[in-house]
Amino acid sequence: MSRNGWSLTVRYRASLSLLGTVLRYLSIPLLVPLFVSVYYDEPVAPFVVTILLAATLGTALERLDPDPDIGAREGLLMVALTWLTVAVVGAVPYLVEAYGVPGLVAPINPDSTLANPVNALFESMSGFTTTGATVLGDISFETHTRGIMLWRQLTQWLGGMGIVVLAVAILPELSVGGAQLMDAEAPGPGIEKLTPRIAETARALWGAYMGFTLLEICLLYGLHVAGPLFGTPGLAPNMGLYNAVAHGLTTMPTGGFSPEARSIEAFSAAVQWVIIPFMVAAGTNFALFWHALTGDFDRLLDDQEWHVYLGVMGALTAIVAGLLFAGAGFVGTSPASATYGAAYLQNTVGTVDGSVEPAIRHALFQVVSIVTTTGYASIDFNTWSQPLQYTLLFGMFIGGSAGSTGGAVKVVRWYVILKTVRRELFTTAHPQAVRPVRLNGQPLDERAIRGIFSFTLLYVVLFFVGTLVLFFDTVRVGQGLTVLEAMSAVAATLGNVGPGFGVLGPMGSYRSFSEFGKVLMVALMWIGRLEIIPVLACLTPEFWRR
Repeated sequence: MSRNGWSLTVRYRASLSLLGTVLRYLSIPLLVPLFVSVYYDEPVAPFVVTILLAATLGTALERLDPDPDIGAREGLLMVALTWLTVAVVGAVPYLVEAYGVPGLVAPINPDSTLANPVNALFESMSGFTTTGATVLGDISFETHTRGIMLWRQLTQWLGGMGIVVLAVAILPELSVGGAQLMDAEAPGPGIEKLTPRIAETARALWGAYMGFTLLEICLLYGLHVAGPLFGTPGLAPNMGLYNAVAHGLTTMPTGGFSPEARSIEAFSAAVQWVIIPFMVAAGTNFALFWHALTGDFDRLLDDQEWHVYLGVMGALTAIVAGLLFAGAGFVGTSPASATYGAAYLQNTVGTVDGSVEPAIRHALFQVVSIVTTTGYASIDFNTWSQPLQYTLLFGMFIGGSAGSTGGAVKVVRWYVILKTVRRELFTTAHPQAVRPVRLNGQPLDERAIRGIFSFTLLYVVLFFVGTLVLFFDTVRVGQGLTVLEAMSAVAATLGNVGPGFGVLGPMGSYRSFSEFGKVLMVALMWIGRLEIIPVLACLTPEFWRR
């Protein structure tokens, strides 16, 4: 198409065709909650309808371009559309649960919070982007089927390592343009090519991801089984097979969706200690695990980003644990206490003061959960003092390593920014000096450094603009959010963290926001998961012109 020198050069049909391929194969993981529903004798309509929709729509889109040719821009467009479309299709089971199928299936749960299409989209986008923010007011098997609850967890597991990365790993038709697709979706400045073929790299990453997931499931369920065998039934009494699978599916993607209303607080200290190292692993660059498994263990131990990542979490944990141990951490009750009552307060407030192990455990758990953007909670940190809450808010901006499943800015970007600032101070005093910025002994390309600064600036600008818009919207509807709560809501959705403070804390939900506020946060989750650039690039006129 050409008019006055303007030409459309993006082969959007190719992007839509590959989107159709991914969408068609989405019907396969939907079989998992379908089988679970059959096992528990629950209605299967939510998943049967969604499978038919995904397969039909995917097949129709595939036919737009039988032989798609993917370039850089087509890859960006395909990845951005894939994450948006998959979230829309992923909301269908929630809507079918609430409304049924007119004339065929009666509503299963007409009073569900997810009966609102905006709420259903919010929950689905939060799942696939591994944000973990929820609009559910009552998380229990009494209000939602086990199939629906498992679908929430499964959306996070699919989104953790990347839907497109998975597609590149298993679909031959995506292997040709796989490098562009994985680079557009990769969490961090870039993805390391581990093998000569990009599809093999994708399979290696997903292999490590699945291995950690299975190991965690086995350990969690093993605690449950081992307790009675060794005469300690309190070791993991609530961690049955369903909960072990559910939490294995949501730890490694740094997702945080739990079938328990009180998150990981519902489980024993042993369970919390087991989950911590898996959250740390989820926030580590998975390429390092591949190198370690292939015999190059020094690559992991010598990685500078990994050192900074562990160091930041260690420093924040020391601060939080010290305040908790000194008894300066708690300020009383939280907005969620009215929901759970006296028993809830007994389980949270006062259980840390003066005790070494609980102080270290809760501090370490919450710092790791927030920094890696997992979003689990071993305790309601709404009961903590403001200095501790601001410490956690600071942690929301750090994020995991590049190449991990974590969100936010990422440790490597902050590390490169600090090294670049240090270089500028040095060259100011020594104008003739040539001093490249190095990472793991290798000089970084100046273009990569500019990209890191551009991303970080965009992230900060989006955070402040989003906070202002969301705060004024809450004033408009009379919601009465504090500035800290509004800041935490935007930081938690843009950084794919999950819980915030106040009513949207770890034991609360986002259901009280207006529909405009929820749509804004859906957009923030989408943009944040794809690290801003791919989505914003597709929205510029220059993207579509020659």
